[in-house]
Amino acid sequence: MLTPPMIMPFFPPHRILMGPGPSDIYPSVLAALSKPTVGHLDPLFVGMMDEIKTLLQYAFQTQNSVTMAVSAPGSAGMEACFVNLVEPGETVIVCRNGVFGERMRQNVERLGAIAVLVDNAWGEPVNPNQVEDALKAHPEAKFLAFVHAETSTGALSDAKTLCALAKKYDCLSIVDAVTSLGGVELRVDDWGIDAVYSGSQKCLSCVPGLSPLSFSDSAVAKLKARKTPVQSWFLDQSLVMGYWGDAAGGAKRSYHHTAPVNTLYALHESLRLLANEGLEKAWQRHRDMHQLLRYGLESLGLKFVVDEAFRLPQLNTVHIPAGIDDAAVRKVLLEDYNLEIGAGLGALAGKAWRFGLMGYGARRENVAVCVHALATVLR
Repeated sequence: MLTPPMIMPFFPPHRILMGPGPSDIYPSVLAALSKPTVGHLDPLFVGMMDEIKTLLQYAFQTQNSVTMAVSAPGSAGMEACFVNLVEPGETVIVCRNGVFGERMRQNVERLGAIAVLVDNAWGEPVNPNQVEDALKAHPEAKFLAFVHAETSTGALSDAKTLCALAKKYDCLSIVDAVTSLGGVELRVDDWGIDAVYSGSQKCLSCVPGLSPLSFSDSAVAKLKARKTPVQSWFLDQSLVMGYWGDAAGGAKRSYHHTAPVNTLYALHESLRLLANEGLEKAWQRHRDMHQLLRYGLESLGLKFVVDEAFRLPQLNTVHIPAGIDDAAVRKVLLEDYNLEIGAGLGALAGKAWRFGLMGYGARRENVAVCVHALATVLR
């Protein structure tokens, strides 16, 4: 028999999280995690799920009845959209201007579908003219997929225009809003978004592990008209809908999986805080804190990767100055200041830093600490 290991309790330090996520978590959200666990079909818990659905509809600005939280991170929300809607042999126009557009391509091809790529340089938004050219060249396309807020670069694309193009060419839109939900303007119904997913750990300032998702009526009709079964049992939304409740309401909830009860308590609280602040005030707060951080970073001589017109306020990417050791700077910030910033991904690995200002992390004191610490380390 193995000897039991002698391991002490884990006590993490208090970090200031200013990377690309997870973000700082609201104290009341952390407190919500410690509430007593109830059964995942307990009537009181089911009532709270209904409130989460209502709060998510507000956050997404939608009346979609299929609006819920997938019991897994944002990457699973991405997969849920593709695996439920896209069938083998179908054509998807995939916009790729960073890491997460590339992940969309991989999802499409793993399903046996055809990905037609619209590429833009890292740090640039998706170009609507190129998208329209691709839609004209591929009338067989059934979907347009793009990342609203590309976390790997900090570029914001024009989701309203892109979704209008999808409608014009009779395509369903699949939109990655992992970093945009709660941080910048996002209007699912007004913009005609068909399938959208996000993550709990970014601008919602909740714990990682949940993926808010919403399907339009057109997306639900596509799901119900499938000729082949959804390849993932766990992510099959036709099954999960029975757990989160149908459009008419009042139907008995059917068991699908054991929901992460306490994590959903946390999401409920983070969405409640967002609703109390108000979406437009939250969007403005992120813009205001971005301007403060921008002034501080530019005063240190740092240059932004993304042009100001297309720059995400909640994810700020700057070029690393020549002669500066990327990993060494981040190591000192973490060890001496308990401050986490993000490294570059993909084409920007070793060449850029990513500064997150998300949700509860978008505060003046975080900006002040970050600029002071970085100035000291660079000197």
